[in-house]
Amino acid sequence: MRVLGVDPGLTRCGVGVVEGVAGRPLTMVGVGVVRTPADAELSHRLLAVEQGIEQWLDEHRPEFVAVERVFAQHNVRTVMGTAQASAVAMLCAARRGIPVALHTPSEVKAAVTGSGRADKAQVGAMVTRLLRLSAPPKPADAADALALAICHIWRAPAQNRLQQAVAQHQAHTARAAHAADAAHAAHATKGRTA
Repeated sequence: MRVLGVDPGLTRCGVGVVEGVAGRPLTMVGVGVVRTPADAELSHRLLAVEQGIEQWLDEHRPEFVAVERVFAQHNVRTVMGTAQASAVAMLCAARRGIPVALHTPSEVKAAVTGSGRADKAQVGAMVTRLLRLSAPPKPADAADALALAICHIWRAPAQNRLQQAVAQHQAHTARAAHAADAAHAAHATKGRTA
């Protein structure tokens, strides 16, 4: 499985590609940051983020895109920029038919470090160790993008099983409802002909 992790941001949008399967050693394919100038117009910054992500999708051809789920912060301006960059990443993936998964920061931290309250240094250290790198990726946005990809690879099998179970339950419920409707209709028809 090859996953592009995206740590959304307008000034620095972390991107990292990891390949592997749960339970086996993972490999970093690439890591970087899409940067935009803080003094540029918002529309131009979003376009630059889109072009950067498209370039990563072209170069690395991921099977999945994992994006950090935006959560409420005290700084509304920061959360808006993060949400806008997140939407651009999801749009780029959807345009190509690549499935997108959203993971909260605490899910990512827990998956990578074992604690949902880990700090950026702990996440960077574990990413370095898990991917057998010589040093933590810089800046932290790049390490966070790799952590998102790792989280998705490790969580995807369980999520897929859960989605399959839900789909099977919904199909079973629909069949039961259809059978009940057919029995009711047959009973109603029988009552009219008697």
